Amino acid sequence: MKVGVLFSGGKDSYLALQYASEEHEITCLLTLESKKEDSWMFHTPAIEWTKLQAEAMQINHIIKETSGVKEEELDDLREIIGSAVSKHSIGGIVTGALASVYQSTRIQKICNDLDLWCFNPLWQRPQRDLLQDLLFNNIESIITGVAAEPFDDSWLGRSINLECVNDLIVLESSYRINPAGEGGEIESFVVNAPLFTNSIIITKSKKHYSNFSGRLEIQEAFLE
Repeated sequence: MKVGVLFSGGKDSYLALQYASEEHEITCLLTLESKKEDSWMFHTPAIEWTKLQAEAMQINHIIKETSGVKEEELDDLREIIGSAVSKHSIGGIVTGALASVYQSTRIQKICNDLDLWCFNPLWQRPQRDLLQDLLFNNIESIITGVAAEPFDDSWLGRSINLECVNDLIVLESSYRINPAGEGGEIESFVVNAPLFTNSIIITKSKKHYSNFSGRLEIQEAFLE
């Protein structure tokens, strides 16, 4: 089946894409660029660099700006999915939804309305298993956003490698965080992975951080 992937550039959307590619034809990536950093539906850190990831994977990319206003942003989601149907004849949508009922039910309703299959390959997957999947599949990603105690600015830009995963699991016990960031504790950006033909090299970035909340602004990057 031809499918489009709701793609934020983070570890979850990439992992969902890779799993879906094993059985389906990935014809396009769909990215919503929110004007608000605290969108209810969409990942925002480094979202503008998804175009470089799409280039690295040589997959068609549809980008649409959205207001980020709760519920109103669903109209933009419906429009971009409709565009993917028209341009690429997709029969389904792939999401990286893990546990958010708010997100999954709204995406499912839009898919139902448009007579599309909705595929959530990560749904209800234990978060520790998801982190191990990243390591097992050699998916290289960095942390681009934090929003919880005890994350300080040293986490911004940190590679999600074995040491990082172990630290996240320790914090799960001591601070009751979601180790894979499902509660918004961390956001990520994939810089290299099995479906990439080239890796992404970040040459310039800036940290914005205050009171256990921050994001990494990627200012310059290129394909190696």
